[in-house]
Amino acid sequence: MIETGRLLLRRWRADDIEPFFAMGQDAEVMRYLGPPTTRDDCEAVVVRQNALADETGSCFWAIERLSDGEFLGFCGIKPGPAGTPVADQPEIGWRLARAGWGQGYAREAAQASLDRAWATTDWPAIAAITVPANERSWGLMIRLGMVRDPQGDFDHPSLAVGDPLRRHLTYRISRPTPIV
Repeated sequence: MIETGRLLLRRWRADDIEPFFAMGQDAEVMRYLGPPTTRDDCEAVVVRQNALADETGSCFWAIERLSDGEFLGFCGIKPGPAGTPVADQPEIGWRLARAGWGQGYAREAAQASLDRAWATTDWPAIAAITVPANERSWGLMIRLGMVRDPQGDFDHPSLAVGDPLRRHLTYRISRPTPIV
């Protein structure tokens, strides 16, 4: 678990499935991510992320707001998707329910995830991917200190030719140099 001033990033629980499913039905949340998710998709994500946490100590953690226990979405670091330039590299990602937008939660969760990674792993760098149109996402990447890697941009292999979400941008951040 990772705790910040306002958030708890934690393992997924069965009671996260319903709000996660609702989030996946919101057209604005899914605008740059693809079609609405099914309940089965959501259940599979919960199982997969908890298995990753068990295997690697990291995953896309469920985000809970400390003040009221509300599920806000997810954020964390997992292996990048197969068949892409970030395959098996640490990839940071996030998705928040619309009610959590514009309040700094994504940045708070992402920064906490990066801080934990630098403190507990020997990863030399962490990647992030998004579609060109998702300005809020790549804007956060820049605010986190990530730098665009144009040579790492790619067409996502799981999306069909012609799909407007197929093209992906890659950003990276290197391990900070220790201050001596």
